[in-house]
Amino acid sequence: MSGGLVPLPVPPPRLPQGVSRVLTETARAASDALAQSWAQFERSELAEIVRVGADGTDTFRLDDAVEAAIIETAGAHGVNVLSEEHGFIDGGHAATLVIDPLDGSANAVAGVPLSCFSAALYVDGRAVEALNLWLENGWTQWARRDGEGLRTAGGAAPVLASGARSLRTAAVDLLRPKRHADGDSTAAWIRVSEACARVRVLSTTCLESMLVASGAIDAFADPGSQTHRLVDLAAASLIVPAAGGAVIDAFGAPLEFDTDLTRRWSGVIAATEELAEELAVVIRG
Repeated sequence: MSGGLVPLPVPPPRLPQGVSRVLTETARAASDALAQSWAQFERSELAEIVRVGADGTDTFRLDDAVEAAIIETAGAHGVNVLSEEHGFIDGGHAATLVIDPLDGSANAVAGVPLSCFSAALYVDGRAVEALNLWLENGWTQWARRDGEGLRTAGGAAPVLASGARSLRTAAVDLLRPKRHADGDSTAAWIRVSEACARVRVLSTTCLESMLVASGAIDAFADPGSQTHRLVDLAAASLIVPAAGGAVIDAFGAPLEFDTDLTRRWSGVIAATEELAEELAVVIRG
């Protein structure tokens, strides 16, 4: 080895007050593991496929390293873990931490600074707390369900979606068009791109949900390819509604707790219910 990738310094997470210890410590574990892996391995080593994950997709060496650090940290808190690569680790508890250890891992392997740690804490099948962390700059969004309902924060301040209601003027991020088990999402991708004002493809659902929640973009969607697992959408399902937005499935399937990572959704994340529903209609054609 000649010293590792090290594309950027990895800052510590900027966490608002009130975040639980399990989310705080797993976020820090993810950040530290990314920094250590970048320093230790070259790009080709980070991209080495070490196994097939529980969701049926390839696991990079970088995915494996970040996830291992998070699972070890979570284990000290007495919770079950549902993770993209390892699947369900059952400790017999009522609480389960649903994590996407490194969303946007292809970006992270390449040195593109767009990757995210995402976690949602479920108790008896209901999401009660969630955290998203943009790993390359330390920006976090957090939400918790308490007696007063949902509340959310980004850093030290609340986050608020844009309030956009019309696709015609909306800036929309999309998953790339792709062939999938039930067909091809290219036609739906084109329909959405022609109906909205602006399109981006960033290749990290969890970070793009943060951008919706903060008002930086108006919506994000999988245009019908049934790509999303629960780990991709769990944190957004708490954070985005707390910011005034909506998280739905393009075909109306309920987003519910399930330890089966082969279960998939075409997630639509938008600044308002109206915009989410309009996007879903266009996707369905």
